[in-house]
Amino acid sequence: MPLPFLTADRAFDAADEVALPYDDRDLWRRPYRPGPWRVGPAALLLLLASFVLFAAVIIAATDSLSAAGVVFGVAVVVIACALRLLRMGAWVSARGVRQVGFFSTRTMTWQQVTSVRTVQQPVRWLGLPRTVQGQALLLVRQGRPAESVPPLLTTHNADFLAREDAFDRAADAVEAWAAEYGRS
Repeated sequence: MPLPFLTADRAFDAADEVALPYDDRDLWRRPYRPGPWRVGPAALLLLLASFVLFAAVIIAATDSLSAAGVVFGVAVVVIACALRLLRMGAWVSARGVRQVGFFSTRTMTWQQVTSVRTVQQPVRWLGLPRTVQGQALLLVRQGRPAESVPPLLTTHNADFLAREDAFDRAADAVEAWAAEYGRS
């Protein structure tokens, strides 16, 4: 079963790279592949969910169905968390840019974005409070200072830690989408 949120289109890896290689630009797409620091924990959560589901089957066979239902509900929550973890990141379409977090999603139309730029600044390491020096892709919105909007991508988040070339390609892709559909 293909999972479109796990893989970016292979067109970004082609030798004749095109900035916007998509036929249907109205669909929300992630312009990069999720990194190992995002896929690994999600895989571990799915492994944990399989054990919890197995426990639910054993409980249903040996004990009450209500206890098995509670354990099954826990497994569903763990699976939902793993899928949400895989869905996190930056998504682009002709309509705008979407920043998907674990608990919230922020969508900005291209008309609201005044500039997209890569800056050198302290960034959070894997989303933790510790900061390190790195690069960040910032979106500047109309009427808001750049500091009020969190970075769209950083070199030290779960998708790009130790993958600086992937960060550069993703930042270039988002900048190309902004140049194509942004304010004229």
